Amino acid sequence: MATDRLQFHEMGIDDRILKALADLGWAQPTLIQEKAIPLALEGKDILARARTGSGKTAAYAVPVIQRILTSKQNVREQAVRVLILVPTKELGQQVQAMIRQLTAYCARDVRVADISGKADLSAQRPILMEKPDVVVGTPSRVLAHLSAQSLDLQASLETLVIDEADLLFSFGFEADLKSLLCHLPKIYQSFLMSATLSEDVQALKELLLHNPVILKLQGSQLPDSSQLQQYSVQCEEEDKFLLIYTLLKLHLVQGKTLVFVGAVERCYRLKLFLEQFSIPTCVLNSELPVHSRCHIITQFNQGFYDYIIATDEQVLADPTTTTAQAAEGKGKKKKNAGRAKDKEYGVSRGIDFQNVSNVINFDFPATVESYIHRVGRTARADNPGTALTFISHTELPLLAEVEDALIGDNTECALKPYGFKMEEIEGFRYRCRDAMRSVTKQAVREARLKEIKQELLNSEKLKTYFEDNPRDLQLLRHDKDLHPAVIKPHLKNVPEYLIPPTLRGVANPMSGRKRRRREKPKPDGVVKTTFKDFRGKNPLKSFHYTGGRSRGGKAGKS
Repeated sequence: MATDRLQFHEMGIDDRILKALADLGWAQPTLIQEKAIPLALEGKDILARARTGSGKTAAYAVPVIQRILTSKQNVREQAVRVLILVPTKELGQQVQAMIRQLTAYCARDVRVADISGKADLSAQRPILMEKPDVVVGTPSRVLAHLSAQSLDLQASLETLVIDEADLLFSFGFEADLKSLLCHLPKIYQSFLMSATLSEDVQALKELLLHNPVILKLQGSQLPDSSQLQQYSVQCEEEDKFLLIYTLLKLHLVQGKTLVFVGAVERCYRLKLFLEQFSIPTCVLNSELPVHSRCHIITQFNQGFYDYIIATDEQVLADPTTTTAQAAEGKGKKKKNAGRAKDKEYGVSRGIDFQNVSNVINFDFPATVESYIHRVGRTARADNPGTALTFISHTELPLLAEVEDALIGDNTECALKPYGFKMEEIEGFRYRCRDAMRSVTKQAVREARLKEIKQELLNSEKLKTYFEDNPRDLQLLRHDKDLHPAVIKPHLKNVPEYLIPPTLRGVANPMSGRKRRRREKPKPDGVVKTTFKDFRGKNPLKSFHYTGGRSRGGKAGKS
């Protein structure tokens, strides 16, 4: 029973933190918070595995803040007492924001600095010279400051936290992390927080923890079917585009939706395809600057957008060649005009997307861990969510791996097959093919180039360069508008006769963007219905997909 659970006010937490928790609307701790906070306050090292969205950040942030407040009752000298390592810049910003919320009533006593961004080391040095109590950063950035002697942890560090620990090695931080350990004191408290307990996390445990308490909370790494509905659809390439078009254009998917693809090129291909039907989407990938990515996430959380198309690339390019370098070398060919990918980028893991109703895996994730972290973006806390995964026949072995990992002893976590009568939406196929023909490889390249030019205009790094070379800015601004794919006006609206009879009382293809923008955003914690109700049933269950190739010939190339 909930009444038997340990409450925040029973944990010996400072009243100022309790007041901040009340302002956040947290009436009682989550399971990970209930178990981890008292142990952390006792000084124990902790290795915690809890699923995404379970409140892991606050589980270490609350005791970290409490320890700083306690230390300052005896020692007022300002020093860096806590180091929080994160795998991505986006997560760094989120952790800083969370700590600032929790220290709203003790901000003078607990100062936090996020150094995970791309700012120059010299620009961040003054921040570190003030010796903030908490430093948040990626291993590579922290190591760079340690090497530059703008950060010293030997004498003052009391607590080390590694958030999303299962990502650190996969993002290539193993060498940085081992080098960083040489700069730490011999005695400090450590927390490892992770959604999975992989071999890499076990290796970190051996490196960092001393007689840790291991918390393995929730047998399943995702919520059960009472909170998270998981479905799979077997379909080949052309049918993927047909289905996503039908789901979004007929508004069968309700609420904020994340669509995951496997590569940056696929991001733009799908975006341009949906633009043909006047379906607005945002793109989120490793080529975008970190400030642009965080701004997109913030606006998505505020209700500006309904759909984000995101990548979670497993292997990211070396980000040594930046767009700024390409612009500075104006005499060089435009061969390298493309934006370098950011190896510290991560969307499927750690990012705090708020009130996501649906996750659609347009491309099947490469690993079980990636599936868990993608789908973990929805059904967070106590909110409901839906996950729909498109699977080609070549990906069935991957599906089996995911199901084996998820089910364990809990059959409630299995992916349910989604049945479709493909012939009922066959009338949309010619429109789908018409749009796909417009989205050529050249159109995708031009879309990426157009975005890079826009980012050049907005880049703070190039501001000084363009002040010294105004002619270059003038040329950039007067460059012709790019039209990556020819928009065909007749595709914008859906004639009534094309809508399947079973959906005519449910589908809403004429739902205007202007009207939706006038709607007041729902408060945090309130999630719209996911797949639209149809006489008490999911409308798509009226379809039946036979598993064979539907009529219409071979799947079109993407």
